[in-house]
Amino acid sequence: MNFFSRIKSLCQLFVIAVKGEEQNFTEGSINRAIFLLSVPMILEMAMESVFAVVDIFFVSRLNSSDAVAVIGLTESLLAIVYSIAWGISMGATALVARRVGEKNNEAAATAGVQAIMVGLVFSILISLTGLFFYDDLLRLMGASENVVATGSGFTLWMLAGNITIMMLFLINGIFRGAGNAAIAMRVLWIANLFNIVLDPILIFGLGPIPALGVEGAAVSTNIGRGVGVLIQLYYLFSDKSIVKFTIQNFKIDWKIIKQVIEVSAGGTGQFLISSASWVFLARIISHFGSVAIAGYTIALRVVVFTILPSWGMANAAATLVGQNLGASQPERAEKSVWKTGFYNTIFLGLIMLVFLFWSAPILQFFTSDSKVVEYGTQCLQIVALGYLFYGYGMVITQSFNGAGDTKTPTLLNLFGFWCFQIPLAYLLAIQLNLGPKGVYAAIAIAESAIAVAGIILFRMGRWKTVKV
Repeated sequence: MNFFSRIKSLCQLFVIAVKGEEQNFTEGSINRAIFLLSVPMILEMAMESVFAVVDIFFVSRLNSSDAVAVIGLTESLLAIVYSIAWGISMGATALVARRVGEKNNEAAATAGVQAIMVGLVFSILISLTGLFFYDDLLRLMGASENVVATGSGFTLWMLAGNITIMMLFLINGIFRGAGNAAIAMRVLWIANLFNIVLDPILIFGLGPIPALGVEGAAVSTNIGRGVGVLIQLYYLFSDKSIVKFTIQNFKIDWKIIKQVIEVSAGGTGQFLISSASWVFLARIISHFGSVAIAGYTIALRVVVFTILPSWGMANAAATLVGQNLGASQPERAEKSVWKTGFYNTIFLGLIMLVFLFWSAPILQFFTSDSKVVEYGTQCLQIVALGYLFYGYGMVITQSFNGAGDTKTPTLLNLFGFWCFQIPLAYLLAIQLNLGPKGVYAAIAIAESAIAVAGIILFRMGRWKTVKV
């Protein structure tokens, strides 16, 4: 096959991946399966990261480091929401993928509905907390009174409207488990389009629409995500999804709810552990003022923009593991993981080179404040040093979750983040007077150590015997 024939074949495969025409990945070429799953999942995660980049792009145009800082501090609080959403999503993905691998689509739909019920309960509790304590939570994070006055409305909207985050992540987890990642991708395209259009209108005002400032970013994000959730539900109740919801699926099944909670608990726990560490890191950064927080916030948004597509490949590995274990093919599952990890490491290695040599121009796209650019550049360059390890680490972590073994990555996160990363960040930044650089170094070192430990545990193979 010549070069042009290969390109044509690849383009045809790309079209199949985007259309989502194939959903059974328990047979055939593993490379083909990885490609067909990864493309829509990478695009899905890229679209998820666009939410963060668009918001920070427009808010930075307000020329207020306090406005940017409130987004960073609120995101640290929202990390708890993302943790619960990701955890339940992983539980839904594992259960749905296993049932689909067993050719039992009705049971897969029932598991998906029960997962949504669990997510709704958590969402309501978080909304009530946000409604009554949003400003107190900002102060707890170290926000000054100026920051609270500037952007507490942003925090209120994001916490009270967390149901859009919860459902968007959770339902997309159902689609991924079914192998229908293309639907999840399309949903986020549309949700982002609404956010991109509404962000400048609500932040700066247009005609009779008042300028809401940083609060407008939260309103537009909630509207965009809300539209995405409505589209997801449309798909689930139609014949377009392999996992189709019916009225019968909405009967409460305590046995399946228990399964969802058991499988999700580890996933939620591991993300809560890692998210709590980001809260502590943000608290340490706040010691160095709003400018340092602003630089750290913008840099992390850029990091997320590059990491989330990589999570797409990791999620593809999770689906392959779940479906192949359901089809009693553990060796095919393992081979899929190593191949996906290799491709992910190549991708993140290229991103690392970009950050090492072009961090400043990237930061200058978001802000003209030289000090903010300086702090942000340091963050990108130092954190990027751990990308080669993280390429394999994130795939391994999601593969454990896809197998239903959420305990192993939970323990890895507990020791890696709380017992190692946070103390190391405090030691380097505060005790050794390295400032924010100490926090950035702790992130790179801890992430690399967790990845190495995860690879060692994965090779032991205990995840192959987990029952879900």
